[in-house]
Amino acid sequence: MTFDPKTSFTKALHHRQNHIDTGEPISVPIVPASTYKLPNIPEGDYQYGRVSNPTWDATENIISMLENAPVVTFPSGMAAISAVLLSILKPNDKLLIPSDGYYVTRVMAEKFLKPLGVIVQECSTLNIESQDFSQYRMVLLETPSNPKLDLCDLQKIAAKCQAANVLLVVDNTTMTPLGQQPLDLGADIVVASDTKALNGHSDTLFGHVASRNADIIENIREWRKITGAIVSPHDAWLVHRGLETLEIRFERMCQNASFVATQLSNYPVVSSVVYPGLTSHPAHQLAKTQMQCFGSLIGVEFRNAHIAERFINECEFIVAATSFGGIHTSAERRARWGDDVAEGYVRLSLGIEPTKILWSNMQAVLDDLS
Repeated sequence: MTFDPKTSFTKALHHRQNHIDTGEPISVPIVPASTYKLPNIPEGDYQYGRVSNPTWDATENIISMLENAPVVTFPSGMAAISAVLLSILKPNDKLLIPSDGYYVTRVMAEKFLKPLGVIVQECSTLNIESQDFSQYRMVLLETPSNPKLDLCDLQKIAAKCQAANVLLVVDNTTMTPLGQQPLDLGADIVVASDTKALNGHSDTLFGHVASRNADIIENIREWRKITGAIVSPHDAWLVHRGLETLEIRFERMCQNASFVATQLSNYPVVSSVVYPGLTSHPAHQLAKTQMQCFGSLIGVEFRNAHIAERFINECEFIVAATSFGGIHTSAERRARWGDDVAEGYVRLSLGIEPTKILWSNMQAVLDDLS
């Protein structure tokens, strides 16, 4: 049977209440325990706080249902990415990463992987598919890329990686399990920053690793146990609570993005609009085949940095922030971080505001700027 993310989400919503007894709380309890009663021979699921926790388990279970795969959670998206890279790659292994993806991944590879003897090479998202993968131990990609929103064909790349016995890791932060299923398309590992849309409330850092390869998951779980890269029970609870509204939040966010993207190009201060849902996007047809929706991020290139900053700061319903995926529409000019984009390029993350009211405010500012 074909995996349906929305059906899995519905089952995940009711998973806990179908497995608890009368009188137990429907909300997942926060268990702030470092130690557990452990007499005689050590046994049982919970022995020490660095190893396991009931609140972690509940959150991992619900994310696992969305990924249709075992999941290990981490205290941030970068902790999840680092766990994969550092627990698998060895000296002289070759790693291919996107030159136009999340920049901290590139920084991590440069500062920590290269000194350990890992050979790191970069390639743009649009050129990854044409690479000869036989020389690599691992390929890490991000589609849509952040912040340019370029796409690559996951199924084709996964087939090439499998033929070359190369591990394919996909950062699926921008799309969440409801918007894209890389494991179904052949990826070996999914990593994500759940700080973004999966939690969605801008109140905690969180990340996860998902894989259907039992050996990989066991290795990642062992890495977390030994290194102590663990999440707090309270953060796990926040993410569990946040993701219970993911489907309805993400649907509104994507609807807002689709509407706003179609309107922005009508203004002379806007040079270009990048959104996978637009027919003008070079990979629009690919987006229709490998994504369940087109996402909540838009790339907007304004004529210059000054106009871009005015748009961000003068819109009442836009938060100037460096993250994305929250309930509030947010934006930032990405060139200020050194991304290879035009000075006026803005990454616009659509929130859950009522569409007409949100657009009316943007429209008024754009009219003034024009």
